[in-house]
Amino acid sequence: MFEEGDAFLNAPRVLIAGTGSGCGKTTFTCALMGALTRRGLAVQGFKCGPDYIDPMFHTRVTGRESSNLDSFLLPKATLRRLLRKNAQGADCSVIEGVMGFYDGRGQGTEGSSHEIAAMTKTPALLVLNARGASASLAATAKGFVAFRPNSGIAGFLLNGTDERRLAVLKPMLEDETGLETLGCLPRMEDCSLESRHLGLVTAQEVTDLDAKIARLATQAERSVDLERLLAVAASAPPLPEESFPPLPCLGPFRLAVARDEAFCFYYRDALDLLEEVGAQLVFFSPLHDSTPPQDADGLYLGGGYPELHAARLSANTSMLEGLRRLVTGGLPTFAECGGFMLLCAYLRTSDGVFKMSGVLEGEIFVTSKLTRFGYVELTAERTGLLALQGWTGRGHEFHYSDGTNNGDGFLIFKSGGPSWRGIHATSTLHAGYPHIHLCGDPQLALNFARACKEQAQ
Repeated sequence: MFEEGDAFLNAPRVLIAGTGSGCGKTTFTCALMGALTRRGLAVQGFKCGPDYIDPMFHTRVTGRESSNLDSFLLPKATLRRLLRKNAQGADCSVIEGVMGFYDGRGQGTEGSSHEIAAMTKTPALLVLNARGASASLAATAKGFVAFRPNSGIAGFLLNGTDERRLAVLKPMLEDETGLETLGCLPRMEDCSLESRHLGLVTAQEVTDLDAKIARLATQAERSVDLERLLAVAASAPPLPEESFPPLPCLGPFRLAVARDEAFCFYYRDALDLLEEVGAQLVFFSPLHDSTPPQDADGLYLGGGYPELHAARLSANTSMLEGLRRLVTGGLPTFAECGGFMLLCAYLRTSDGVFKMSGVLEGEIFVTSKLTRFGYVELTAERTGLLALQGWTGRGHEFHYSDGTNNGDGFLIFKSGGPSWRGIHATSTLHAGYPHIHLCGDPQLALNFARACKEQAQ
C-alpha cells in the first residue's frame, strides 16, 4: 500500500453496477462488503450519485464511513481526489453504482456509473436479475458490454438465482460475452431491505439489520468467487495524486449540526470540508434534545424525513422556540430540504397540520408523488450566506412535498426543462429544497465559515 503523499496510491477497487434500479445492487453490495470484512479486510464503501441512504448501509457493514462519488455535482478532479482520500488505509474499495450502469442526467450518461468507472479507471461488475430468464440474460449482458466502446464491464453477478442455475447460466454468459461470471445470490426473503415511497428506509430503521447482513455475507462466501472479485479489484491502476491549492482555515468556530432519525442526509466529505476550514462540529437532535446548542456560531440543518416525525418535532416546543430565536437573531444558518421544512411555520401531512419553528412564513404540504426530482442548475439572484449574486452551480432535488413559500433567491432549472425560483437567501440564511454538495465549490464552505467566524468574534 502506498502512503499518503506518494504520487500514486495503490487502491484496489471494484464498482457494482446494475441494469437498472431495483436489480439488487444494494443487497449485493452489502453482501460482498460483509463477506470481505469477515476476512479481516478493511473495506471502504462509496456510492455513485447523490443518494444519502445507501452510504448509511455501507458504513454499518464495513465500520468505515462511506462516501459519495457524483460526477455531476463534483468536478472530475475533485471526485478522483475524494476517492483517493477515502481509500487511504483500505484493502479494497467497493463502489455501488446508481440506477442502470449507463443512466445519468436526462437521456445521457453524465453522472452515470459508467462515467465514474471510466474517469476513475475502476472495473465494473454488472448485477443481472436472473429470475425468469435464460438466453435473454445473455442478450442483456451482451447489450450492456457493447453499448459503449471499452465499457469497463469486467464480469457479471447474478441476483435472484441459486448455485444450481448458476452452473447452467455461467458457461452460457461467458461463451456469449467472453467475460466471467463471478457468482450469484439467491432470493433471500428474510434479508430484504425495506423500502418506502421515499426510497429505502435508513439503516438505523431496518429491523435486525446486522443479522440480515450476516446471512447475506454467509451466502456470498458460498456462492461468489471472492478471490476472483479481489483479483478484479486489484487490476485497477493506482490513483494519481490530484494537486489542489490548500484552503485557508478560518476557525475555530462551533457549528451546530442537526443529526438524528429525522435529519440524517449529509455528505461526509462536505462535513470534512467544513472541519478543514475551521468548523468544530457539535451534533444535536431536534427530536430528542430540549434546545439547540446555545454557544454555536453557526447552524447546519441537513435533509432527512421530518414529515415522518412531524408530531414529535412539533411537540418539542422548546427546541422549536430555540431554533426560531437563534435563526431570527442572525445566527448563520444553512438549511436544505428537510432542514428548510423545519424552519417553516407549518408542516401538513396525512396525519394533520403540525407547527414547526416559524422562522419562515408558509406551509409545507406532503404530496402523493415526487414534486421535483433530479439534478438541477442554480444561479444566485442576489448575494446571500453561501453565494454571491451571479454565482452558478449544481444541486439535486428529491422530495414528496412542496411549500407555499419556497423563496426566490435562486433561479433553479433542469437542462432542457422547466425553471423556477427557490431558496431563501440573506446574509445569514440559506434555506431551500435543493441539496448542494459543498465540495463541488469549496468557496461556498468558505463563505459559510467566514460568516460563522464573524459571529464567533
